[in-house]
Amino acid sequence: MKATSSTPRARALSAGLREVREAHGVGLRQLARILGFAPQVLSLWEKGLRLPSVADVALILGFFQVRGEKQKYLLELAGSAREPDWVTASLQSLNHCERGANKLTNWETGIIPGLLQTPDYARAIFESSNLTADQADARVVARMNRQKMLTGPGPVELHAILDERILESTVGDEDIMSDQMDRLLDASRLPHVSVRILGADTGYHAGRVGSFMVMEYEAEPPIVLLEHHRCSVFLSAADKVATFRKLAKMLTEAAMSEEGSRERIAEAAR
Repeated sequence: MKATSSTPRARALSAGLREVREAHGVGLRQLARILGFAPQVLSLWEKGLRLPSVADVALILGFFQVRGEKQKYLLELAGSAREPDWVTASLQSLNHCERGANKLTNWETGIIPGLLQTPDYARAIFESSNLTADQADARVVARMNRQKMLTGPGPVELHAILDERILESTVGDEDIMSDQMDRLLDASRLPHVSVRILGADTGYHAGRVGSFMVMEYEAEPPIVLLEHHRCSVFLSAADKVATFRKLAKMLTEAAMSEEGSRERIAEAAR
């Protein structure tokens, strides 16, 4: 069955509803019986194959006593789930849209991709972003939990393409950078991870405009993520996604081989 809506918001909503239910240890059939839903319908909502109404979402959130920002976030998703593109500052949005992806292609121009960062490297980034120590720590924990996508059962396939200048751009101090290069080198040897370095001497290309990630799924259309300072943009329109997939292919072809990239990373680690 094809999803009635495969937009980024719809996928985030389905993941969010499932996350709320599982966090409270309530089974799908149990919740359906309590709230008077057909179990099949509730299952379709959590799989993103059908969209619940705002009233249905409000009923579920009310039962679990979900309040505050999470309540606002999920209700806003329910009201706008069919809109194709999404600009959001929510920290949950990336995790929700990544859930279920089987392949990620990540082009980065300024920093090591989040899925490949060490805790110290990530903390140095957050501490430089006017966050409190507690906020920085919370985001480091969230980022490390996100990395379980690469280490758990059925890990996601990651294709990371990095501008060579990232290797020489110090984040934190030399020790942090050395550890980060070791981590990047180790990750590049995993069978489901490809790390390619695009030489700094490469002429002008469209990738210089900014970083992006293409998220691909087995049964649903891909989504593109554009990340900016405290703001994320998700795109799902076919023509926009096709443009970024074409750019990712061009950047991969222009980059060093995987073996050549490992040699360059090892050089930066010294």
